[in-house]
Amino acid sequence: MDKLGLGESNAEPKKAINPYILACAISFACFLLYAGWVFFSRREQELTFERQKAAAASAAEKASAQRTFQGMGGNQFEILSFYASPPSIHPGDEANLCYSVSNAKSVSLMPPAGSVWPSYSRCLEVSPKKTTIYTLTAQDEAGNSKKAAAKVEVH
Repeated sequence: MDKLGLGESNAEPKKAINPYILACAISFACFLLYAGWVFFSRREQELTFERQKAAAASAAEKASAQRTFQGMGGNQFEILSFYASPPSIHPGDEANLCYSVSNAKSVSLMPPAGSVWPSYSRCLEVSPKKTTIYTLTAQDEAGNSKKAAAKVEVH
């Protein structure tokens, strides 16, 4: 009515926030926080599990590599195997002469039956006319040598 504020005014009164909307907003915010925490904690558990799984796989791989290394002679200079298969043949037949050495610098075969070199697994075909004893000699970097023999019988 008048400018002094003694009468009615056109200004609308402030409305209070509806308690239902406020409760819904707080509940929704709590739900979002809880859901975020659940997802975060599950992701952390998954990452921890993956790290443990990777560590176990790495340990298993290391153990397997160590067993393989030891099976191949490790750091030792050795003739791991030298054999004929089959050990007995008929004239004109062939046999495999197989050898395995570790940490050898060179190998030689007497009587000669083909090219030989240091190897963990190598076989040569031989066809002797009579019973023959083959001698494999391996030598390491220090000049040490080791010998092994394999016999091929011819019947």
